[in-house]
Order: sequence, then structure tokens, then C-alpha cells
Amino acid sequence: MSFYTKTYAQRAEAHPSPAAKQLLETIERKKSNLCVSVDVTRKADFLAVIDFVGPFVCLVKTHIDIIEDFDHDLVEQLQVLSKKHDFLIFEDRKFADIGNTVSLQYSSGVHKIASWSHITNAHPVPGPSVITGLASVGKPLGRGLLLLAEMSTKGSLAVGSYTEEAVKMARANKDFVIGFIAQRRMDGVGLADGEEDADFLILTPGVGLDTKGDGMGQQYRTPRQVIVESGCDVIIVGRGIYGNPKALDRDSVRSQAERYMKEGWNAYLERIGKNNQTS
Repeated sequence: MSFYTKTYAQRAEAHPSPAAKQLLETIERKKSNLCVSVDVTRKADFLAVIDFVGPFVCLVKTHIDIIEDFDHDLVEQLQVLSKKHDFLIFEDRKFADIGNTVSLQYSSGVHKIASWSHITNAHPVPGPSVITGLASVGKPLGRGLLLLAEMSTKGSLAVGSYTEEAVKMARANKDFVIGFIAQRRMDGVGLADGEEDADFLILTPGVGLDTKGDGMGQQYRTPRQVIVESGCDVIIVGRGIYGNPKALDRDSVRSQAERYMKEGWNAYLERIGKNNQTS
């Protein structure tokens, strides 16, 4: 049975990574493969959006460095909300430097990302040292790393041999790399003859139900296109759920989050052939 047709529960049971296992178990428990990207710049809006969408998500994606009034209380409240609503935290840091530098960026400075973020990500541009550096900090903490194998923006250079090399790097470090930011499954990509593939999670941005683009290069696909047609595992949605952060409406945000959660889960049930029963 391929990873495409296995249930989240089956994959969680067999997965060697603590972070991947935790995410897969959360997805199964909450019946949600929705990740909300909270790209707002004020602490109050940030926490409000997360509290509104919390019941409907498996994962919250943050860009902690864009918060203008960041303080350590924000991190504490974020962790409280993570436990309250049962979701994991993914800091979308996109590390892209030599090993020593990224290990310091991950562990130190103002944000101390490794201390609170279950998952983070990196560009494979620097080569394997970016994984080695991050693993030296995150692996002892049970954290997980995603590599950016593909991106959803028009004209992205993350294609072809670049993507293949990213997958090869992940296979060589599957004790810490749990998957990819990508637009499709990576099963078999760059796989050598006789080499056994690993179960990598595919998290996919650029998901929307009401628009095809944002005028700044972002391209959107529906949850069904992402989960069923492309075989991805988690849909990442941002502005399509919370809209203008300066005019947040709790009921509207919750309604949109629930809408995407249901669309994503129904697509998953279709993919594994269980439309009329739970997995």
C-alpha cells in the first residue's frame, strides 16, 4: 500500500519521527488536515486569529519575525493556545545558511524558535549542512524539519533537479526531515534502484476556494486538487480564512476555518476510498 492510500493513523503508527507521528496523530484525532498561516503583524491580532481557528486546525503556521510588538508573553500565550485547542506549531522560518549560523538562528536570539515550534523549515540551497546545523538543535528536542522542495509562487526556481536534490537530502536525513513544502507527492522522486522510500509529509500552500491568485505571484488550488489530485497531506490556508486582520470577525473566521477543514478532510476520505466512513 502506498503512502497515498494509507490513512493518517496507519502512517502515524509506523512513522519513526516523533514530530511527524505527533502531527499525524493530531490530524487523525481532530479529523483536520488544515494548517492556517497567520501572517499578521500585531500580537493581539495574531493571538485572536489563532484562538478563532484553533478548534479546526492540526497546525498553525507562524512568521514570528513579522510581529511588530513581539514579546515573550506572546510565545507563552501561543503555547497555551496550542494545548487548549490541540494543534502543533510550525514556524515558517525558511532557514537558508551554513550549519553553524542556522543552529544559532534556531536556538538563540530574541525568538528562540526551537524552544516552542514543533516544526520548522529550510531551503536546501546551502546543501546538507543546513540540515546538520538545525538537527543539532532540534533533533534532541523531538522537532521536525520540512524542506522547501517546491513553492506555489509563479516563476519559482524550485523545480526539476533542484527538487530532486532536495528529496535526496531528505532521504539521507530522514531521522530529522519529516517532509516537504511542495505541490505534489515526492514518492519515488530521485529514488535510486533498490532504495526504499520514506514516508514524507507534504504540506502545501497556495490553497483557496474563492480565488485563483493574489496579484503578487501567489497561485491557488482547491483542497481537492491538492489532496486528491496531487496527493498532498496538509493544506495551508491564510488570508482566505481570516481576511483583513484589521477587521477580524470571530464568527466569520471560525466559519471559514470550518469550511476549509471539512473540504480538506472530505478530499482525504475520497483519496483513501472511505467517503462514507471515518478512517
